[in-house]
Amino acid sequence: MKTMEAKILSYIVLWAMVVFLVSASDPSPLQDFCVAVNDTKLGVFVNGKFCKDPELATADDFFFTGFNIPRNTSNTVGSVATLVTVDIYPGLNTLGIAFARIDFAPNGLNPTHTHPRGSEVLTVLEGTLLAGFVTSNPDNRLITKVLNPGDVFVFPIGLIHFQLNVGNTSAVAYAAFSSQNPGRIDIANAVFGSTPSISDDVLTKAFQVDKEVIEDLQDQFRIDN
Repeated sequence: MKTMEAKILSYIVLWAMVVFLVSASDPSPLQDFCVAVNDTKLGVFVNGKFCKDPELATADDFFFTGFNIPRNTSNTVGSVATLVTVDIYPGLNTLGIAFARIDFAPNGLNPTHTHPRGSEVLTVLEGTLLAGFVTSNPDNRLITKVLNPGDVFVFPIGLIHFQLNVGNTSAVAYAAFSSQNPGRIDIANAVFGSTPSISDDVLTKAFQVDKEVIEDLQDQFRIDN
């Protein structure tokens, strides 16, 4: 009987751990807000940031401007993502959200990347975008959709995704994230532009190409970085 009880208890503990991991995300706030500050004398340390005394908070702590201004897309990929996180917008601290503006030149690409700490909801304002993401192993299924102004598309947390401007004009999209600091990992930059470089032996075997191909790619992304 004791053995059975021990097994039942172990199952309960295991299930509790699984539920905790599945539901893990940005911590829920225990007060109305927690405006981030850099001065450690002004408040307490919560969620990686020091918090301003709520009595000292003003409307400006919850205000951001300039999202209507087009960004310069004159770069190798023809796009620029302006990510607004808690580091730029202190009022986001503990709220579990962030947002971005993405500008595209004609044929511009927001390259394959992932956000390790948050899902993304993309809304197209101008232009026509091909948006897509790839599911995890073993399927690695590509899911894509052509988006027009007013269309919305979701990228699940952690999955590799991209947007390509397939229209003849510039394009603009807004994105919202389920984390105050979703992070971003550009796949090509991370693999071929890391510091220090990933060993040629690793990359040639992983991509099944010659060493010269790997070195050419590394040279390109070292320049870009």
